[in-house]
Amino acid sequence: MGFDIELLLLALTPLFLLCVALEVVYWRRQRRADIYGWRDSLCSAALGLMHQGADKLAWFLVLPVYAWVWQHRLFDFPLGWPAFVALFVAQDFLYYGFHRASHRVRWLWAAHSVHHSSTRMNFTTAFRQSLMYPVAGMWLFWLPLAWLGFPPEAVVGVVLINLAFQFFVHTQAIPRLGVLEKVFNTPSIHRVHHAKNPRYLDRNYAGVLVVWDRLFGSYVEEDPAEPCDYGTVKPVTSFNPLWVTLTEWVDMAREVARARVWREKLALLFGPPEAAERIAAGQARD
Repeated sequence: MGFDIELLLLALTPLFLLCVALEVVYWRRQRRADIYGWRDSLCSAALGLMHQGADKLAWFLVLPVYAWVWQHRLFDFPLGWPAFVALFVAQDFLYYGFHRASHRVRWLWAAHSVHHSSTRMNFTTAFRQSLMYPVAGMWLFWLPLAWLGFPPEAVVGVVLINLAFQFFVHTQAIPRLGVLEKVFNTPSIHRVHHAKNPRYLDRNYAGVLVVWDRLFGSYVEEDPAEPCDYGTVKPVTSFNPLWVTLTEWVDMAREVARARVWREKLALLFGPPEAAERIAAGQARD
């Protein structure tokens, strides 16, 4: 299944590129030159290619771990539509947990901040991913699925389906979608997630199903009266994909090295990003 899904996603690549082209034409006709910037989009594309290479290597290295965990599985799920639907929902729930942790744990944020580093919101922003996700430990969040009894290849396949769906929510060209927003992640919902406005910050972590945000209190609607201000609270001004990838890791390493006590070091590594910023500000004053 994992191999078949890989081929499906490869086949979807022309569709992704077509969506980018159509979006560019649409915004040019709307005279909105601010939606796309060639340096920003090229940076996003380079980050996407770097991420794909790192992702393939990571799966090659960690699939044996998944296989070992699967050998000690609790249940056996025969491949079929019931098992696929169960796996899809379970993975989406775990994605919500991963995504929320990626905004609240600095170690994970160091990787995930790459995706939020653009001040623009368009389909190329979906390509803006970090090659450091394997180092941060993203793959650990799906291990329980293998332990439950889902085959590792199926787990990988559903992870890829989830991420492929999320390409289509990275746009400002699609308005609110009415009743669909009660269940599914949509462009409007995800625009809020990419905004740094205090009202929107760290909200709407949905992958495919927004029900998790509604259940756990992290859902906020997009308000036409308050346009989304995209980017990170700590701006990344470079278009160099390698520096965009590493800047938060470099800052974290410097701050940890300067910290005088272990409590501060641990807070800088695993505390929420805003706590790390307060500690770093105190270091600068000293």
